[in-house]
Amino acid sequence: MSKDEERHNVSKMNSSLKENLLDRMRNAHQSSERNRMARSERDVPPPVRRKQTRFEDLPEYKQVQTQKAASEQLGIENPFYRAHQTAAGATTVIDGRKLINFASYDYLGLNRHPHVLAQARDTINTFGISASASRLVAGERPAHAELEERIAAFYGVEASVCFVSGYLTNVAAISCLMGPKDLVVHDEFIHNSALAGIKLSGATRRLFKHNDANDLEHVLRTVAGDYRRILVIVEGVYSMDGDIANLPAIMKLKTEYGFWLMVDEAHSLGILGKRGKGTFEHFGIDPRQVDIWMGTLSKTTSSCGGYIAGSAALAAVLKATAGGFVYSVGLAPVLTASAIASLDILESEPERVAALKRNGALFLKLAQEAGLDTGLSAGFSVVPVLVGDSLRAVQLSNDLLAAGINALPIIHPAVPEGMARLRFFITSEHTEEQIRQTVAVTAEKLKDLAERNFGLASIDIQQMMKMLASR
Repeated sequence: MSKDEERHNVSKMNSSLKENLLDRMRNAHQSSERNRMARSERDVPPPVRRKQTRFEDLPEYKQVQTQKAASEQLGIENPFYRAHQTAAGATTVIDGRKLINFASYDYLGLNRHPHVLAQARDTINTFGISASASRLVAGERPAHAELEERIAAFYGVEASVCFVSGYLTNVAAISCLMGPKDLVVHDEFIHNSALAGIKLSGATRRLFKHNDANDLEHVLRTVAGDYRRILVIVEGVYSMDGDIANLPAIMKLKTEYGFWLMVDEAHSLGILGKRGKGTFEHFGIDPRQVDIWMGTLSKTTSSCGGYIAGSAALAAVLKATAGGFVYSVGLAPVLTASAIASLDILESEPERVAALKRNGALFLKLAQEAGLDTGLSAGFSVVPVLVGDSLRAVQLSNDLLAAGINALPIIHPAVPEGMARLRFFITSEHTEEQIRQTVAVTAEKLKDLAERNFGLASIDIQQMMKMLASR
């Protein structure tokens, strides 16, 4: 047999094998589909002709349009999606104007730190930008393991797992660990990402009153016996209110009721504790007694993404079965290196943590002295100024921008109507003068809006309805 004939036969055999494989795959799929169709066709009602819903008819879209019309009637500019023209920290540049900035998470001022920038440049030169694949497939880089080891050591636990998004971290971890036979109990002010993870898991959801350990115990006492697994979720520093979870009280309940405890440290890492290690250091608690530490890499560490830290078994389960890890591209090498570099600085320069605490305490003190409602804030990384009226909160943000201060509003539906606020994110880099000026201007502008009764109460409903009808 000639070589050409041999190659032809090999090619023919390979083609036959492929066809055979495809046939088996199709048969398996078709068999499954036939079974599904047979089940679905039992007692099938007559077909109903449906009219496709337009996105313009969705109630969610109409709500957006209503808010827009109300803002237009009062001449309020949209404060969101304004582009920064520089790296934002204690100051920023928007539309060519240098502003005092309280709208960015750069808590320890590391986003422009020379060590972070140098590590980022070196990593880009070696690895480019993207990991280009799921870590399970071909996206693993040496920095991934190094970062996970560093985070685990930082918390004093066995292992950690990093994800490409802080939001995805909660969604992936909760939906992986919990299922329809399980119960998740959470603080009523927990972050939306945790709520999304609970919904995806199919677990039963119960909430308890904000930071109320007695109410948590009531929930656990009434429902705990009916479920396979129980997970309790709290935040270290609450992102909307700036207060701290009562971790010691919750730990006592954990001993009695035997649940997993998950603590979201997004706004606690680098903030709480003498060395910025977070809630466990703040309260002097053994970090190994908390089952799941969750955090983000975008607040204190100059990066993006999130992490789960805890036991080696927990990490192994997540790396093997969490969809947000297995099926998602690995964290970009440059972001991984930037997070490692930020941890270097956090560990070697604890004075940054001390400076942040001084600034947060000063902002809170001055705001309260000025008669501003700071809600539940403990004066660490987050200090809200409660305004109440959503439109008034938006206009206050715009008035501050005109005065050279960037602070953004949180409005309905992110918070209930009547609870709108401006959130001020404090950094170690803010000066005392910047803080004093910001508090004074905020109090002045808010007083003016209140005296003019500016807000929802001043809306002409009939005029607004005409505006909506004309669109």
